Amino acid sequence: MADTEHQYKFDVKMTCGGCSGAVTRVLTKAQANGGVSAFDVSLEKQEVLVTGTLPFEQVREIIAKTGKEVRSGEVVN
Repeated sequence: MADTEHQYKFDVKMTCGGCSGAVTRVLTKAQANGGVSAFDVSLEKQEVLVTGTLPFEQVREIIAKTGKEVRSGEVVN
């Protein structure tokens, strides 16, 4: 069942383009490794949407490694 894709939404504290760029970089790397199929980083909404096969907690940790505060997250589907 690990191949099932899920969509996650995270509320991430990002204050500038550098912040959203850091999140984009780590998710691009995860996408290259095959665990993330799509993502959208919105600085304006302070929101990160991620679609992929990685578990929720692993995606949260990937985003948190940027040093940005992950204020909340939820499984969308």
